[in-house]
Amino acid sequence: MDTAILLISCRDQKGITAAVTNFIYQYQGNIEHADQHIDSQSNVFFMRIEWSLKGFALAKPKIIAKFAPLAKKFKMDYSLYFSAETSRMAIFVSEVTHCLYDLLLKFKEKQLFCQIPLIISNHSQAKKIAEDFNIKFFFSQKNPQNKLSAEKKEIAILRKEKIDFIALARYGQIFTRQFVKAYHTRIINIHHSFLPAFAGSNPYRQAYSRGVKIIGATSHYVTEKLDAGPIIEQDIVRVSHRDCLEDLRFKGQDLERTVFSRAVRWHLEHKILVYGNKTVVFD
Repeated sequence: MDTAILLISCRDQKGITAAVTNFIYQYQGNIEHADQHIDSQSNVFFMRIEWSLKGFALAKPKIIAKFAPLAKKFKMDYSLYFSAETSRMAIFVSEVTHCLYDLLLKFKEKQLFCQIPLIISNHSQAKKIAEDFNIKFFFSQKNPQNKLSAEKKEIAILRKEKIDFIALARYGQIFTRQFVKAYHTRIINIHHSFLPAFAGSNPYRQAYSRGVKIIGATSHYVTEKLDAGPIIEQDIVRVSHRDCLEDLRFKGQDLERTVFSRAVRWHLEHKILVYGNKTVVFD
């Protein structure tokens, strides 16, 4: 079913919900999902509303122009998406491939509604995985000396493939400010700890050394600051003194798969609104 999805944020004030729903009703739209949230500290209103385009009186290209006066009245930031239009996702991966396999299998089983035209890696062993799934592979070896030139090549191929967003399936490289800026709130990372605890490298070893009783995984948007971007999803599992470091990794990898795929799916379904360093994730 072809639907329109509108994501809205603005200062909270009377009449927003009525105005938006009346706009859709005015053009014979049937609302299928609607959710909203008010951040009481910042007094910001957030809304996700989805309606069927069957019988809707406005053609897709005309919706924004008709909605613009209403958005101006309430000083809204807004984005419009269509469920029938599939996003194009590139996956970056290093030598650890369990999250890559999980995304590709979910894609193959039609659990992720998108296209995956490209896998980029700084390790050559991912090439065989890309070939198995009939996906283009680009090997991009990086070091401190060639990072800027390597990223320039990566951005060129991402643009050539018309990539909408990037999933970092355990990618062990830090992007430059320029790269992050080019794909602002369009890079999703999976970090193998319950952030903000144990940011950076070797979080399982950090957790094991601290003797924690709970470990976690966090999926977040990438910002210039390492492992500090807006959090999309998290989950945890209990561990004990009997668990060795490898036990922590084994248990944690199950969490990584689940948390990462949820975040990617919600992004694909346009269920996430970013504000400041937080997210609103709609049901």
